[in-house]
Amino acid sequence: MLTYIKESIEELRNNVTLPPRAESSNLMVVVAVFSILFALATWGVDSAFSKMVRLYFDNILN
Repeated sequence: MLTYIKESIEELRNNVTLPPRAESSNLMVVVAVFSILFALATWGVDSAFSKMVRLYFDNILN
């Protein structure tokens, strides 16, 4: 386990490079937009299923 951790730290120091600040900012905006769109889509599907289930049980119980 210690060897794995040491090798991981070594790889992070020698092989990993961070993108420039401008590219990071652009990617952050893209991720934020898609996250919001995905959340809205999930909310929409959840609302539709909720209404369908409510309609189904209202018709069975009445």
